[in-house]
Amino acid sequence: MQTIILEIEDSCFQNFMSLIESKYKDNIKILKDKNLELDPYFYERQKELQKIRNNIKNRKSKLISFSDFENRVDNFEKELESRYGN
Repeated sequence: MQTIILEIEDSCFQNFMSLIESKYKDNIKILKDKNLELDPYFYERQKELQKIRNNIKNRKSKLISFSDFENRVDNFEKELESRYGN
């Protein structure tokens, strides 16, 4: 058995499903990917998160604590306020 992913235009979808169901219903199993139902960009996000994780593991990126992040944001806000006013 082979597994593939098809992208079908909405305007053609019903015709495609009718064709498959009428001629190949015993040979083709149609499954919906739950990940894509919940988030259409699931696999792109997964790939990006894996890249970020690998960069942290390989020390290409640095993971900072939340308190350090808060301090940096607070300092940035103060700098913006002093530079541009309220």
